Amino acid sequence: MSADNRSDLTSVMLVTPLWGRDGGVAAHVQASAAALVDHGLDVHVLTARIDSAERVPRVTLHHRPELLSSRAPVEVRLGEEYLLLKPLVSHLHQLDDQGVVEAIQRTSPVVISAHGYPGCTSGVYYFAPGQECSRSHGPGCIPNLMARGCAHTRHPRTLPKKYWKVTRGLAAIGCADLAVSYSSAVDRHLAVNGLSRRAVVPYFPTMPLKEGADHTAARRVVFAGRLERPKGVEVLIRAACEVDGEFVVCGEGRELQAMRRLAQRLGIESRIRFAGWLDPDELATELADASVVVVPSLWPEPFGIVGIEALASGRPTVASATGGIVDWLEDGVGGLRVAPGDARALARALNELLADPQRRRTMGVAGRRLVAERFSRERHVQVLMEAYGTARSTWEAGRRA
Repeated sequence: MSADNRSDLTSVMLVTPLWGRDGGVAAHVQASAAALVDHGLDVHVLTARIDSAERVPRVTLHHRPELLSSRAPVEVRLGEEYLLLKPLVSHLHQLDDQGVVEAIQRTSPVVISAHGYPGCTSGVYYFAPGQECSRSHGPGCIPNLMARGCAHTRHPRTLPKKYWKVTRGLAAIGCADLAVSYSSAVDRHLAVNGLSRRAVVPYFPTMPLKEGADHTAARRVVFAGRLERPKGVEVLIRAACEVDGEFVVCGEGRELQAMRRLAQRLGIESRIRFAGWLDPDELATELADASVVVVPSLWPEPFGIVGIEALASGRPTVASATGGIVDWLEDGVGGLRVAPGDARALARALNELLADPQRRRTMGVAGRRLVAERFSRERHVQVLMEAYGTARSTWEAGRRA
C-alpha cells in the first residue's frame, strides 16, 4: 500500500481549543469529525472548551481544560486519555505549540492545520486592499509593521508579543509531520515560510442546504461573516447606495454599531437589515433566499467558506478577487470577481446580476456543480486520508532514522 493510500489508518485524535459551532474552525472540526467517523475511523476529540451541547454520534469527546495552559506539564495538558489511546494520527487545529507537538510525536504522527496565515504577525497578510503580502515571517516584517500599515491595529504595543507568538507557532508547524492548508493562497504562504511537508485539503459545506423561493423578481443581497474591517462590510454598505435592492448583513463584531451609523448617514438604513449572529439552520435559510451572496473582503481570505456554502445553495456570488477566494470562484461562471475595496465595482457587479435572473440561475447551477466536483464531503475525506497516510509514513521514516 502506498504512503498516500494506507488502509491501516483506523483511528485519529483531533486536538482543538473549542468544541462548538462558532461558524469557523470549530464548525469545520465538528463536520470533519463526522465525515471521518462515517468513513469508518475511530475518532476522538481532545478539547479545552466545550461550548455546545451538540454531539456527533460515535465521536468521543475528551474535555481537557488544561490543554492551552502553557505553564502546565505537557502530560497534564494532554491527559491520561491521550497517553492511553495512542491514536494512529493526531490532527491539531489552532494549537501551534512545539512542546505539545514533540510530546505527541513520541507515540503518533502530527498533522497541523493552517486555517489562516500562521506566519503573519497581524494575521491578515495584506498591506492594503488588493496588495497582498508575499514575504516570509522574519525580522524584515518589523519595518513593514511600523511603516507600511500591515499591522492593522490601533494598539502597536501588542505587536512584539504577537511577533514572537508567530515565531513559536511556525516552529511548531515546522516540527509537524505534515502541514495542512485549505487553499492555494495559504499553501503559498506556508511554502514561502520554508515548510516543505504540506498538503492542500478541500473544505466542504458544513451547514444544511435548503431550497429557496423563486428569485426571479427578488433583489436580495446577503452577506455573512464577522463585522470587522477586513471583511469589507463598509465597502458593501457604500456600494448599496448605488444598488436598488434589499441587503441582509448576517453576523456580529466590533464594527456592527459603526456600520449601523454609516447606513443611517447614507440614508439607506431602511434597505439594510442587520440580522445578527445566526445558527447554521437560520443562515442556510438566508443563503437559500438570497438573489446574490456577497463576499467583499479587503484581506486575502484564507478561503472564504461562506462562498462554497452559497454556491452549494445554488446562489451566485460576487466576491473580491483575493486570497483563497480565487480557488472557488471562477469569474463569470459561479459569480463575478471584483477588485477588493472598490465600492463602485462591487455595485456594478451586483446590479449586473440582479438585473439578469436567467444568468443568476445559470451561475447557480454551475456553482452547485463545482462544489459537488471539488468541495464535497467525500472529496474532503479522500484527500485528508491521503494526507494522514503521508504524515504517518514521514513519522515512521523519522523513527527509523
